Amino acid sequence: MRVMCGRFRCVMAADQRPLNEVVFLTVAEVAAVMRVSKMTVYRLVHSGHLPAIRVGRSFRVPEQAVHEYLRESYVGVETA
Repeated sequence: MRVMCGRFRCVMAADQRPLNEVVFLTVAEVAAVMRVSKMTVYRLVHSGHLPAIRVGRSFRVPEQAVHEYLRESYVGVETA
């Protein structure tokens, strides 16, 4: 997911929503949604698997990116 800035506004490239309409989550909130530790979220961000923006010394992750990551990572279990 990329952020593109035009002359008058910035939008998220994946869904073309203006940034002021995008919901950003903190690392702690992402960890709670995914039910993992904050360190796991930091690893996903630093490895590039989970897109994030940096605000000062902290990261913010688009909520939609978290849902997409979980959807793509889903592993179905087949029964015999």
